[in-house]
Amino acid sequence: MIRILFVCMGNICRSPTAQGVFEARVRDTGLDHLIEADSAGTSQHHIGNNPDPRAVAAAAHRGIDISQLISRRVEPEDFLDFNLVLAMDQHNHTALSQMAGTAAREKLKMFLEFAPTLGADMPDPYYGEADGFETVLDISEQATRGLLTHLVAQHGLVPRKAE
Repeated sequence: MIRILFVCMGNICRSPTAQGVFEARVRDTGLDHLIEADSAGTSQHHIGNNPDPRAVAAAAHRGIDISQLISRRVEPEDFLDFNLVLAMDQHNHTALSQMAGTAAREKLKMFLEFAPTLGADMPDPYYGEADGFETVLDISEQATRGLLTHLVAQHGLVPRKAE
């Protein structure tokens, strides 16, 4: 099983949205028997909370349910348990890099490395308007396509046949 961890600061906006989009596309492509995802935050401020209601509403509008996800903080063990740890921005990448140690740093990447035309950092919609959550969804869709292409090529993944 290939395991992917999406990480932002509070784990209530960007990373659960990325997780939801990624899981939906993994199911759509028939790879859900080979890939799983989770999300976490580098901060402890929102531990135990569901995603921001604006993120939930924006995702639901696209048929993606993230309402039951629960915020948690990244733990050092995550670098052992996940194949890739994907930071939403440079600030979180730096925090994760310090936590990872030299042996696990190869697992740490920026999520938007898989959509290089979009820049490096996923914008944080928390203090903005509802359209910021739509932007995060759009960016997550594009980066997810690149990530899935990468995973299929790197691991030789074969989708489950439709029944």
